[in-house]
Amino acid sequence: MSAWLTSIEGTSAGATLATILALLAAVLHAVFGALQKGRHEPLLARGAIDASYGLMALPVALFVVPWPEPHMWPIFAGAWAIHTGYKLATLASYRRGAFTVVYPVMRGTGPLFAVLGAGLIFGEHFTLAQWSGVAVLVAGLYGLAVYNLAHVTADRETLVPALWLAVLTGLFVAAYTTYDAYGIRATADPFTFLAWFFFIDGVTFPVLAALYWRKLPDPPAFGPLALRGVVGGLVAFASFGSIMLATRLDQVGQAAVLRETSTVFAALIGWLFLGEGVGPRRLTLMGLIAAGAVIVQAAG
Repeated sequence: MSAWLTSIEGTSAGATLATILALLAAVLHAVFGALQKGRHEPLLARGAIDASYGLMALPVALFVVPWPEPHMWPIFAGAWAIHTGYKLATLASYRRGAFTVVYPVMRGTGPLFAVLGAGLIFGEHFTLAQWSGVAVLVAGLYGLAVYNLAHVTADRETLVPALWLAVLTGLFVAAYTTYDAYGIRATADPFTFLAWFFFIDGVTFPVLAALYWRKLPDPPAFGPLALRGVVGGLVAFASFGSIMLATRLDQVGQAAVLRETSTVFAALIGWLFLGEGVGPRRLTLMGLIAAGAVIVQAAG
């Protein structure tokens, strides 16, 4: 698998597969976000998910993939720091704001700065038509957030700090997208990066969640929380793995933009499972998000 993936890097077949992987990551990332925002306190859900994918990745990292080259260890340390900041900002925003308000802001801030970062680090440059697609997508994302802000009734008193934290989260999204794209390109086998990343990234938040769980006067049952963690861990593998492979196979900025169609799927999840309404205006804004991604892809 690794040899085949590396053989199609930079080819038309690689670009096609990268598009498929980025869209798959969009669907799965929306599911992943809902798993953190749903039934359990976000820190507990995050800890259970990280513990699950860290334990799943450990035997793969130790016994299946090639060991990382020496220069990869500082890269892993940087990835751990960026993702820790991203998670803290995400959890803080989820605690204060409705999912369908904060999630579009998180994802809307990310692609703009990811495209700029890809230009600086990888020398990628969008055409004017692609930039117009980015503008349409970002307008749809922020329009969706503004509309939700005007109509949502839950957590009104904490929505303003939630939105600022969502913007901070979006900056972390851009940072980890470009940094991790650099990391997965820095090793000969892309699955080496993925396996060791998931193992290292899965260490911190289970400890924080366990400490928080022990202090609760009435902690939730462990079984349902563990089940959410296992499901979330599998989704994380598929979601993050898909987008990282896409950034290795083709342009980082293009993959980052396509992934942000996750907001469309997140809105549907919020409507179907979290009781957050969807009307014609929100559907129109979600259409803008999809249209922006299509413009970027077609003009690439």
